[in-house]
Amino acid sequence: MAISAEPSSSLSFTSSSNISNGSISHKLSSASEVPSLEVISLNKLSSNLELLLVDSSYDYSDAEVIVEGIPVGIHRCIFAVRSRFFHDLFKQDKGDSEKEGKPKYCMSKLLPYGKVGHEAFLVFMNYLYTGKLKPFPMEVSTCVDNRCPHDACGPAINFAVEMMYASSIFQMSELVSLFQRRLLNFVGKALVEDVIPILVVAFHCQLNQLVSQCVDRVARSDLDIISLEKELPHEVVANIKLLRPKSQNNDEQNLEVVDPLREKRIRRIHKALDSDDVELVKLLLSESNITLDEANALHYAAAYCDPKVVSEVLGLGLADVNLQNSRGYTVLHIAAMRKEPSVIVSLLTKGAHASELTLDGRSAVSICRRLTRPKDYHAKTKQGQEANKDRICIDVLEREMRRSPMVGDASISSPLVADDLHMKLLYLENRVAFARLFFPTEAKLAMDIAHAETTSEFAGLSASKGSSGTLREVDLNETPIMRNKRLRSRMEALIKTVEMGRRYFPHCSEVLDKFMDDDMNEMFYLDKGTLDEQRIKRTRFMELKEDVHKAFTKDKAGFNHVGLSSSSSSSSLRDGLKNKVPKF
Repeated sequence: MAISAEPSSSLSFTSSSNISNGSISHKLSSASEVPSLEVISLNKLSSNLELLLVDSSYDYSDAEVIVEGIPVGIHRCIFAVRSRFFHDLFKQDKGDSEKEGKPKYCMSKLLPYGKVGHEAFLVFMNYLYTGKLKPFPMEVSTCVDNRCPHDACGPAINFAVEMMYASSIFQMSELVSLFQRRLLNFVGKALVEDVIPILVVAFHCQLNQLVSQCVDRVARSDLDIISLEKELPHEVVANIKLLRPKSQNNDEQNLEVVDPLREKRIRRIHKALDSDDVELVKLLLSESNITLDEANALHYAAAYCDPKVVSEVLGLGLADVNLQNSRGYTVLHIAAMRKEPSVIVSLLTKGAHASELTLDGRSAVSICRRLTRPKDYHAKTKQGQEANKDRICIDVLEREMRRSPMVGDASISSPLVADDLHMKLLYLENRVAFARLFFPTEAKLAMDIAHAETTSEFAGLSASKGSSGTLREVDLNETPIMRNKRLRSRMEALIKTVEMGRRYFPHCSEVLDKFMDDDMNEMFYLDKGTLDEQRIKRTRFMELKEDVHKAFTKDKAGFNHVGLSSSSSSSSLRDGLKNKVPKF
């Protein structure tokens, strides 16, 4: 009786001994039936072995591996036949047994370097049992930034790095090849600081191609040597130094010749910080002409030192808490990368601006979100346990953004403002657009002072006037860095416009604050909604007109010497609203 096999299979194993001089149909039959039977048997075996992992009624494990404090039951026979590492381990080490309990092996003792987390070990273990690689768990391989595609964020890279460590240390060569390809794909996409953990794992796992790609990427970047020396092996840093003068982007790197004595003094300050000796730092400052800002001492402390040291350095009052380093990062950006709540809070209490952006348009909270896993962000803390640091960092920064979302000292609060550069620009463009509608003369004066007209408008509400919906021309030759610089320039001009409005027209600004906070722009569409909704909108609109008139009158009374004309703004307001709002 012939065995009926499934015709669809992605695998095909054809032995040359099965090919004879018979008919083509015989050869096709032999080539299809036997491999299909093998595939069916292998799939069934894989599924049966997977029951040992997913079904508690099949728990016949004879040992445990402790990963991040969590015991994971394993079957030593399967581990030993699948991995030479575990075969040798079980022969030489019987594990830590408690009386008649199962032998226990601590993951941290099995690793000569690096880290393999609980979820990464379960994915690796599933491959050992089934021969199939499961999709990475979303809660540990993605970040909590909902705008992120998760193709090169911190958690995605770190999980792949953990899988590479496990594959290399536990001697699974096919997985090493697979994850080397994945990490190579990350190198070109990731932020250069996120390439560092890839370079570290490539170096320890002796993946020469991956090392070469990472070294080339870092050498072409503007990462400073001091940071590289803190985070990379000495010989890797030496290779980067050799490549840097040959880089194509020398003009983008801080490669100017420095005074050796000055560099030596800066390094002494950093070493004093490493030793938690702030008194020595004060002494070194007094003996040299180097300042804390010139040494980027606060940046260094926020990245590598104990939180107490950061607080003590801040207490000296000698450093600019909002200073940008050569890469455009403030101290708060560095603290967000570290995700240490006490450091972030210390900086904020000393006046750090949560809304300051990096050159590529990231704020401290967006940096923090891109580095935080959903598992950590949503982790529930039991009473008496230490609070989740990842969640605290994001919550603290978000509260600060809501309290003072704009760069600078002006406190502009709006629920519409997010931590994204585009959202800030959209809010500012809308706010200035409504200012020009309600108070055209005052708005023009504020924009003239801020030189806002010299910057290109961002496509916000003010760019959508008219029914044609004409799109702004896109310069295809504009690089992302150039575009971000242009947007930052526009944002700074708009922020200054708002600040000028607050300074010289405070009552008008209060009206705009209320208008933006209450999302009252819906009232401009008075013919939309039910009759009751339309009636409410008309009432609110009349109240707004009254508020606008009172605000302008108050500000005019205080600034008559400027020569502003009441009729100018009033008539412009009437004309603007006449065109904007349907008659009723």
